[in-house]
Amino acid sequence: MKLRKLMFVLPNLFTVTSIFCGFYAITLCAGEATPVHIYQAAVAILFAMFFDGFDGRVARLTKTQSDFGVQLDSLADVVSFGAAPALLVYKWALEPLGFLGLFLSFCFAACGALRLARFNVLAMRNPHGGGGNFFVGMPIPLAAGVVMSMVIAHHVVSGESPSVAMRGPIAAVVVLLSLLMVSTVRYRTFKDLRLSKKSALIFMIVVLSGLVIGTQFHPAYVLVAYSVAYLAMGLIESAFRVGNRLATRKVGGSAGVAAAAAVLAEEDEDEEDEEEERAGSGDGPGYL
Repeated sequence: MKLRKLMFVLPNLFTVTSIFCGFYAITLCAGEATPVHIYQAAVAILFAMFFDGFDGRVARLTKTQSDFGVQLDSLADVVSFGAAPALLVYKWALEPLGFLGLFLSFCFAACGALRLARFNVLAMRNPHGGGGNFFVGMPIPLAAGVVMSMVIAHHVVSGESPSVAMRGPIAAVVVLLSLLMVSTVRYRTFKDLRLSKKSALIFMIVVLSGLVIGTQFHPAYVLVAYSVAYLAMGLIESAFRVGNRLATRKVGGSAGVAAAAAVLAEEDEDEEDEEEERAGSGDGPGYL
């Protein structure tokens, strides 16, 4: 009985460790943070992502999923992948923009909190759901990963603060990430990925592309490339999905209109069901 209770504590220890990494990143960014402090904060968020990715898996492996774990996961994400990266990008590049930089950083944290609140509501609505193949909206840990990868790559390559010319593009990236988190753009989870010839081929392509980028350009760019590729993949798949909808609408006659309406209704229901199913799966913050 005592061993069983200790097993319930184990996944929560991973979550609390993720909170510690996020808190440590915040302390490094506080005050007059140097480029070295900013870089160390980004690395701390990277470690937070590591622990965040394992708490849900440990919970499933030990069969210790609980409502408490889901709520703790969300609170951890607000700290480690909402407040910490928002402060990080503010001190790194947006602080010279004054109130605009402060507001854009706040938007990142606020949209992340909204993303987590939506997840918790769906978890309460469907506590016994199954798995799913898509996220609805960009998961907050991956949005934080984009910010973290940019900071690490820039520091390793230059070792200085971003130039004036870079602040505009960085601000645009922060706005894009904020909008994607609260959007209905669907991103693949890869949770149900099984070993096959197709998956092995894709894995080899991903690895080889990382090797090419690391050898031809700089190893620090590999994280940025993977983050941007995942971000773009969701947008591209959503664009294809919209194109298919428009093509369906062009079917002539009343039968075509009815078919188009049926397809749209079915896809909308699928999106809601997939999000609700993930909410009840006890996967933890890595799936928010």
